[in-house]
Amino acid sequence: MNHFMLLLIVRRIGAGILTLIIVSMVVFFITSLLPGDAAQMILGQNATAETVNALRHELGLDQPLLVRYYHWFFNLITGHFGTSFTSHIPVAQLIASRIPATFELAGVTTLVSVPLALLIGITAAMKRDTWLDKLLVTCTMATVAVPEFLIATVAVVIFAVRLHWASAMFFGSPSTDMLSFIKAYSLPVLTLCCVLTAQMARMTRSAIISQLDSAYVEMAVLKGVSPIRIVVRHVLPNAAGAIANAISLSLSYLFGGVIIIETIFNYPGLASQLVDAVSNRDLPVVQICVMLFAGCYLLLLLLADIITIAFNPKWRG
Repeated sequence: MNHFMLLLIVRRIGAGILTLIIVSMVVFFITSLLPGDAAQMILGQNATAETVNALRHELGLDQPLLVRYYHWFFNLITGHFGTSFTSHIPVAQLIASRIPATFELAGVTTLVSVPLALLIGITAAMKRDTWLDKLLVTCTMATVAVPEFLIATVAVVIFAVRLHWASAMFFGSPSTDMLSFIKAYSLPVLTLCCVLTAQMARMTRSAIISQLDSAYVEMAVLKGVSPIRIVVRHVLPNAAGAIANAISLSLSYLFGGVIIIETIFNYPGLASQLVDAVSNRDLPVVQICVMLFAGCYLLLLLLADIITIAFNPKWRG
């Protein structure tokens, strides 16, 4: 890796950090504009004005907005996330019990969707302009256009209500039994995989086709090399950067789609906690959850940029 590539990566990292700071400002100021008074909601409608004002002073809600943001951001970068307004439990303790569940769901979805997307994308590229390619392209485009909540609803009706193959709701952690694990995760993973697989398959197909049109592939065909060997030995290594970039960009969708999925299937993850915190106007929990999702999203985008830089032959030279 040369000096120019390192400079580009450092610039991307700096831009990512600056973006995260801007996101923190937007998150803090928007959550501060939510209707209702957090102190009033904590104490109830029967609380006196003096009690509400005392609690507002204790929580720091009576300070200017910029001062509150400064203290909140300083505590954020030092690892002090505050205390929940509703449960009076440290926010770090609340999210620590939910983060593993969300990452477990994202991990299972990744393990299923990435190989399936590569298989579909490579098959469609190798069978370009045939009926199979047209069928796969049509199916992927149609799947991307369908919203997640509709896919989840149809999956529940078919596999839970009609066929009774899976449960419509997630009930705790599945046992070590593989069948119980599949039943517990099948519908949430199926819903997330539909859109993820379709997006990655389309971008994988484009990356493979761009390499199949290259001169070295034409030379290999003239030499009598089999199509499968051409793809495995020559095309895939050259398209690895574009494919990895496509996978990183597609996986960043997980941190948006998982909010809908966890809410629909009652999955005990970080996204469902975020929805509950918004309903209860629990500002510390809302702010930290949104920052975590934004940080993971920006991290995947940064990874996609770094992969693009690392695999670019012009910059390598």
